Amino acid sequence: MNTDIVCHLILRRFLPWLMPLALAACASLPTERTATPSYVLTDTASTTLGGYSAQALANLDGPNGVHLMFRGQDAFLARLALAELAERSIDAQYYIWHGDHTGRLLLAALLRAADRGVRVRVLIDDVGSAANDTGLLLLDRHPNVEVRLFNPLALRTTRTLGLLFDFARTNRRMHNKSFTVDNQFTIVGGRNIGDEYFEANLDVDFGDLDVLTIGAAVAEVSGLFDRYWNSPAVYAIGDLTTARPDAEAYAQARAKLEEYERTQKGLEYAQALRESALAGQLRAGKISFTPAQIRVLADDPAKVEEPDGDLSKNLRPQLMPEFAGLRERLVMVSPYFVPGDEGVASMRRLRESGVRVRVLTNSLASTDEPAVYAGYEKYQRPLLEAGIELYELSPAAEREQTRTQSRKRDEDNPHGSGRSRGALHAKVLLFDCRSFFVGSMNLDPRSAFTNTEIGFVVDAPGEAAQLCAMLDRNLPQNAFRLELNKSQAGGPAVEWVGMEDGREVRYASAPMTSAWLRFKSWFFSLLPIEPLL
Repeated sequence: MNTDIVCHLILRRFLPWLMPLALAACASLPTERTATPSYVLTDTASTTLGGYSAQALANLDGPNGVHLMFRGQDAFLARLALAELAERSIDAQYYIWHGDHTGRLLLAALLRAADRGVRVRVLIDDVGSAANDTGLLLLDRHPNVEVRLFNPLALRTTRTLGLLFDFARTNRRMHNKSFTVDNQFTIVGGRNIGDEYFEANLDVDFGDLDVLTIGAAVAEVSGLFDRYWNSPAVYAIGDLTTARPDAEAYAQARAKLEEYERTQKGLEYAQALRESALAGQLRAGKISFTPAQIRVLADDPAKVEEPDGDLSKNLRPQLMPEFAGLRERLVMVSPYFVPGDEGVASMRRLRESGVRVRVLTNSLASTDEPAVYAGYEKYQRPLLEAGIELYELSPAAEREQTRTQSRKRDEDNPHGSGRSRGALHAKVLLFDCRSFFVGSMNLDPRSAFTNTEIGFVVDAPGEAAQLCAMLDRNLPQNAFRLELNKSQAGGPAVEWVGMEDGREVRYASAPMTSAWLRFKSWFFSLLPIEPLL
């Protein structure tokens, strides 16, 4: 998305030559809508998942139970298993839903649930997903499935032009991620639906964190889903196009999807899913939960329509009390980290008050958004001078949980094979290692002021301590530590300190990057795009 924004700024230079195309892009959203309001189904205590939830909560000393999912395969399996157990409803809200391996497998699971009579509501961000209308219309054709798009583009055939010429509106996106089944179990975290989030991509493996949750927080997530689902910014997919797949096209699409599933059953990724202990635990209702107090935080969906409205309804100000209460330690994990002058000043004040502040973000080598890294890079020196500990993930980083098998890349095993480039995608804040925030919000201007987000503040000291300990173990081996080299004649310069074969190695420029990648980052740093990052 951020790369699209940079392209937008460059293209505006050529706007006079694009005016004929601009006239073609002057489409408008429909004034009449067929979508009617619908709401969470609350009479679900007697469902299988309702029984599992009640039994687990009875053994917990707290209103909620949480189960952290670090591994991508477990996170994907949890979604599949919950869809398999669903009896009344599935509500899925995502920024991105790719039509790749995991995207198709989860789609097939939703359709099977719908075949059983389960009501399925799918809310997808239109621009972020780059969704294919044909595929969405086929899904929407099932009588028990409804698909809606958040803040859609009016021009459906040439989406880039639609974004370019309606930028003020379409720049504002729904970045939320939640998956709620029978109003009894929910998954909230940083993962979209796509292979790179679930250890099924050859090229990149996004390290992320989801929280599987039962208890009072689930109803709050369902209520938030309803607010977005019934928002004026949301349109039924069928209202945005005249295309209508007939019964034959739908039957052919279902047959193709089922055949795809059959071809995947013998592959290693599918085998790893079948062998996961989490699958049996979920299906038997014996998954372990940790008791927790949870505050559910989210932006008001009106944020995209009234950006200067009541900011107290948005996530960022709701999170501020957690920072005010800090006494000893703040750990900030964000793939996209652009603190701005205000953020640097706030962290400096925390250090002056005796709070240790540590940040983990992507390195230039691991990030998928060089423009965002360029926005962060200019704050490296001020942050280090303020005493902030900066770490950047190495693209060769190993996950805390080892993979189930070593995987060989070959033509017969296209999914879940090979050595992927590690990248950070988790969004986690740790407060004194006693409570933590996890969700969809990055620490950048886009999450703070432009997109909508969701997350949990979880008061579970044991889990928070585990997260802190995990970072303490992994950072020295899997991340570069940034330092100021004060011996430079021209003033302190940033150095990257890493470990290779048990010895310390120092780099004067972003490690494991090409001259071309460093040039792109430098070029992006010249553009006035920080508010858009």
